[in-house]
Amino acid sequence: MIPAQSPGVSPVTLVECPRDAMQGWSHFIPTADKIRYLNALLQVGFDTIDFGSFVSPKAIPQMADTKEVLEGLQLTGSRSKLLSIIANVRGAEEAVLHEEISYLGFPFSISPTFQLRNTNSTIEESLQRVEDIQELCIKHNKELVIYLSMGFGNPYGDEYDAEILLYWAEEMVKREIGIISLADTVGLATPQQVSFALETLIRSYPSALFGVHLHSTPANWERKLQAAINAGCTRFDGALKGIGGCPMAQDELVGNMDTTLMIPLLQEKALLHELNEKALQESLRIAAEIFV
Repeated sequence: MIPAQSPGVSPVTLVECPRDAMQGWSHFIPTADKIRYLNALLQVGFDTIDFGSFVSPKAIPQMADTKEVLEGLQLTGSRSKLLSIIANVRGAEEAVLHEEISYLGFPFSISPTFQLRNTNSTIEESLQRVEDIQELCIKHNKELVIYLSMGFGNPYGDEYDAEILLYWAEEMVKREIGIISLADTVGLATPQQVSFALETLIRSYPSALFGVHLHSTPANWERKLQAAINAGCTRFDGALKGIGGCPMAQDELVGNMDTTLMIPLLQEKALLHELNEKALQESLRIAAEIFV
């Protein structure tokens, strides 16, 4: 039996990722539309919103206006916290100056090829970045979220097995990273992989919170999500309409897990509090306008 929860408190953390949905979109989404969409999402009741990124505009042109977007957000009355992605110390130095941001997310790829493509750094250089960014976060009262990207395999032929994922997760725990999200960057994960990794890590490192950032198709989303739930995972990323994918990964993207599919399943299991349905429908309406 799931214990009774305080109003508005869920047994799981649901993270909505409009940044991931927008960053690879084929045309630039006007700043005003981003603000309008995010302000609608802020009223839904998500725990966290991955809203933007402080990265090179040359690398991700869609996110060049993150600072302007942040200035337009209406945070009063919203219980959602903001997360921003950063790729290096320079981006982190900019992000930590914004009081509105609670979390900084750093993509640490366990695929050497993808780490170079995504952050222009080797895995060894990225490990040093993790340590430097963690210091910045502690100093500025932010929390660092590490995404172990390509966590379930990669399309480049780089060496991969579950032990590599477990090794790098342990390295993050050693550096006192409190939130570690296993990222299925190109949608390769099987339910069995998800189960094994989460069960092993949750049992081995109770001081850390392990989440999943799963990409999926309409055919396999439920089995992946169910595997994570059964393994004891309590942090889940998604994006409305299943849009998204890293533009640095490959040409054919597998979208984010569709939040509109995740919500009913989590609520059916009494794992998620009631959300603002009116605000959710308004968010979907706006998404239908801007993602065309």
